[in-house]
Amino acid sequence: MKELIEKSAQLISNSSNVVAVTGAGISVESGIPDFRSEGGLWSRFPPEEYATYEAFLDNPDKVWELFYEIGETISKAKPNPAHIALARLEELGHLVAVITQNIDNLHYSAGNKTVVEYHGNAQTLSCPACHRKRPVSLSHRNHGAPRCECGGFMKPDVVLFGEVIPSQALFMGETLAKSCEVLLVIGTSAQVYPAASLPYTAKQWGAVIMEFNVNRTPFTESVTDIFIEGPVGQTLPEVLKRVEEIDNQKQIDKQK
Repeated sequence: MKELIEKSAQLISNSSNVVAVTGAGISVESGIPDFRSEGGLWSRFPPEEYATYEAFLDNPDKVWELFYEIGETISKAKPNPAHIALARLEELGHLVAVITQNIDNLHYSAGNKTVVEYHGNAQTLSCPACHRKRPVSLSHRNHGAPRCECGGFMKPDVVLFGEVIPSQALFMGETLAKSCEVLLVIGTSAQVYPAASLPYTAKQWGAVIMEFNVNRTPFTESVTDIFIEGPVGQTLPEVLKRVEEIDNQKQIDKQK
């Protein structure tokens, strides 16, 4: 493991074009369970009933039962050391962007400036009819789906099943994957497309693929160059610490 962390840190320190792709696994350590895990949200709120655009149109109050639940969970969550490490790598000038499947806003909370959100952000909502936006308020929970001033029902700014991922996010994700030198794949199971295609794209365009996860995935067996196993809240900060040491040494050497 020490050798893998050293190799990863050297590659990151030598690059100013690192991109991260994150999935549910990075937020589990912040107290946000993977929706697909045993006992996760999908076991209590079947997505075909609660998380499709058709379900929202048919019964907004029912769909908002799920999103109030998500809102309660997210409101208690704080960035963990893995989120903080990515923000620091951006601050150091190595990481250019985070592409995330998560809707929890934790990358922004940690301090990342460039975040491409494939599935939207659960902190805000919009009116499909008049496009007004406002923050989510959990105080409306006892009143069902929040209403817009125009009379319509407000919808969370997340991509429901049956909706397309915003074209700008797709374009930015593809562009970043094709141009990066190093791609960090963090806490994602390789099951949800199109985000799951990004490591394959990056590899095809010459990037080094580093995977951080508690379990091996289809990426591990196909495109991953360096696999660092373990909780990402522990492994990413270890890599960051070594990157900082290497960067500091480079600065000392320059001054000599």
